[in-house]
Amino acid sequence: MDVTADLARPAPMPRAIAPAPAGNGVRTITVLGSTGSVGTQTLSLLGDRARFAVKALVAGRNAALLAEQARAHGAEWAVIADETQYETLRDALAGSGVRVAAGAAAVVEAASIAVDWTMAAITGAVGLSATLAAIRASRAVALANKEALVCAGDVMLAAVAAAATTLLPVDSEHNAIFQALADGNRAHLEKIVLTASGGPFRTASRAEMAAATPEAALRHPVWSMGAKISIDSATLMNKGLEVIEAARLFALDEARIEVLVHPQSVVHGMACFADGSVVAQLGSPDMRVPIAHALAWPQRMATSAPRLDLAAIARLDFAPPDDARFPALALARAALREGGGAPTLLNAANEVAVAAFLDRRIGFLAIAETVARVMDRLGAPPAADLDAVRTLDAEGRRLAATLIGAA
Repeated sequence: MDVTADLARPAPMPRAIAPAPAGNGVRTITVLGSTGSVGTQTLSLLGDRARFAVKALVAGRNAALLAEQARAHGAEWAVIADETQYETLRDALAGSGVRVAAGAAAVVEAASIAVDWTMAAITGAVGLSATLAAIRASRAVALANKEALVCAGDVMLAAVAAAATTLLPVDSEHNAIFQALADGNRAHLEKIVLTASGGPFRTASRAEMAAATPEAALRHPVWSMGAKISIDSATLMNKGLEVIEAARLFALDEARIEVLVHPQSVVHGMACFADGSVVAQLGSPDMRVPIAHALAWPQRMATSAPRLDLAAIARLDFAPPDDARFPALALARAALREGGGAPTLLNAANEVAVAAFLDRRIGFLAIAETVARVMDRLGAPPAADLDAVRTLDAEGRRLAATLIGAA
């Protein structure tokens, strides 16, 4: 595949998409990762609105929920990545008129359907091919799969530019920056600030984290999320991945992206300007808010998310992250500075290490240690095209698995 990084990067602020296409006023949508946390919340926002027509729903392995969603939203396609779940999905949708398919190729085919708006919410690097297909086929892609942009940033941004697709950030922090930059006055931007809750181990000692169980690491104090992102939040790797994502989305170097620990999770992001002004986006910690913003953009839509009551919260705390206790954030910053395939290797090693921790094969602190060892061993080789990205991703995973097995 001849998609290279030297194509022009997209404008930091995307072109507006119409609130609905001309004609019947209905926006066609596809949801990649429909049974996950972001996917289910996306579908919950559709409700009974006549503004949206679901073309395709794609899930990993939860055939029962996928079938339920396809029937409820009148989807034309229901695709399950796990081929062993095909018969379950087919039987559950028998007589519904929904087209059923399974496997990796079918996932990409569904993502390639021309629609107005696609939610890209397949967790991990496994979602890269489908996200790229959606970028080529959709007028707008709401990006919730940060790993795809981290491991193949140049390739993805080149595809966005080539297809003239609108890329809308869904992560609460990046959506906050997107809103804070709404006036488009980028010339006087000094830096942006991403906030982090600090996760379940914000005040824990290294000794306490060394003994942490998966159950403890999954108990996020603020957000309700899937297992992988919950562990990433506990290590602060999630914030590191978001620093890399922000650099890609907003064309900023690493030094202009600050991170602050903010346990209340009320201020999601800030844009700091040369005149001393700081424009922040605030809201309750509820993913329906940024999802709805992307779904309705450039307009807005009502949600049932809790309204922010600053008087009840009474205080907002901020502190710099502790790199000694949470080295994952520093590792991600180093990968961004090194460039090339370093972010690809960072993400690959992290995904393997997180899975090993959840399987109780390594301890909590070994997640970042494994990532550091992979990065030290493999460095920052070039990753100019999709084949190179996939090769590095596989190499990083193999080395991480080897290191874990030898531990």
